[in-house]
Amino acid sequence: MTSPEIDYAALFAATPSPYLVLGPDLVIVDVNMAYLQATARSRDDLLGQYIFDAFPDNPADPHADGVRNLDASLRRVLSSGERDTMALQKYDIPIVERPGQFEERWWSPINTPVLGIDGKVAWIIHRVEDVTAFVRARQAYRRLLGPNAGVSKREEGMEAELYARSRELQHLNEELRQAHARERQVAVTLQEAMLHSPDLARHPDIAVRYLPAVGSLNVCGDWYDVVDLPGDRFAVAVGDVVGHGLEAATVMGMLRSALSASTRTVEGPAKALEVLGLYARSVEGAMATTAVAAVIDADSRQIAYSSAGHPPPVLLHSDGTCRLLDRATDPPLGVRPEHVPRPQSAVPYTSGDTLVLYSDGLIERRGEDIDAGLDRLTDALARSARLGPERLADFLLARLGVTGGARDDIALVAVRL
Repeated sequence: MTSPEIDYAALFAATPSPYLVLGPDLVIVDVNMAYLQATARSRDDLLGQYIFDAFPDNPADPHADGVRNLDASLRRVLSSGERDTMALQKYDIPIVERPGQFEERWWSPINTPVLGIDGKVAWIIHRVEDVTAFVRARQAYRRLLGPNAGVSKREEGMEAELYARSRELQHLNEELRQAHARERQVAVTLQEAMLHSPDLARHPDIAVRYLPAVGSLNVCGDWYDVVDLPGDRFAVAVGDVVGHGLEAATVMGMLRSALSASTRTVEGPAKALEVLGLYARSVEGAMATTAVAAVIDADSRQIAYSSAGHPPPVLLHSDGTCRLLDRATDPPLGVRPEHVPRPQSAVPYTSGDTLVLYSDGLIERRGEDIDAGLDRLTDALARSARLGPERLADFLLARLGVTGGARDDIALVAVRL
């Protein structure tokens, strides 16, 4: 038995709560009947209007701050991609029949993002509940009881306190958001400095992406690197330190630098990982780090690679077929009690192929076998063989549903060969 198709447009139109849909430019793109009834406006009045042209502040109210507060909330949604619940707002609305005049209104607003396939905010759903009747009823109740009614004064004080605390909470939340934004910027600057790869600028056919785990401080233990080598050769690497946050990022920085140095001084990716493994034994927190390194030789058109417990790179051919580079896999760093030479393998490539290296956050999902994640990755790659590295990287993140981050950190490198 098949379920009947749901007409979501009809549901939106019929829902009893007032809804307004905004584009990223804050222009009104849709509105439901409940919103039109709450504001005494028509669809023709609102569609295509910039929201603050349609609903400006009341010029007769010197304390009006509805536009400022709503604009700040909408900007937060656009920048964070997360829902923003606002405090109780006094936001008067224009009276259409009497130009220049406004009607006092009180609202309880929530702004919710709708993300597009690229992970960016495509629309914002602005939902409001009109609580004007409640506020006015309470005001009338206080007047009815009179100035000498003790209970009225007590309730008046409680309501005033509640409203004051609501506004105070809104301002406090704004201060916390600003503090978090500063903290996040420091973390981003640190991570960018640690991931800086001077040789990458000389490779326009390489795209890199880094996404921290959702909820982390924008720093993580994953890394990528690009290293130019003598002759027409270069190396690429991706690694993954266990854990998240500043501690993992610190270990990551040490291991990344060590691998970059060893890649420049020894022959081949397996030898470079052997050196990294020996170094990792002396670094607290480096145990069980995974890494994969590959050296691309443009003269022989070969890729030499070696993996220390890392998910296999994928060689995407121009016809859409994929090959997992899984013939040179060894345990993660520091797992073996004694030093053992690491394996190395090589595969040929043709012009137009793409080499993709990544960390496990791209493919692993809780409660799912890793083979399912690899199948999902190769299927997405098969659909993107004609894309350049930058567009391919963005397509992969979107197709695998991690454009906004995942439960684990993600590093991704796409090399057009």
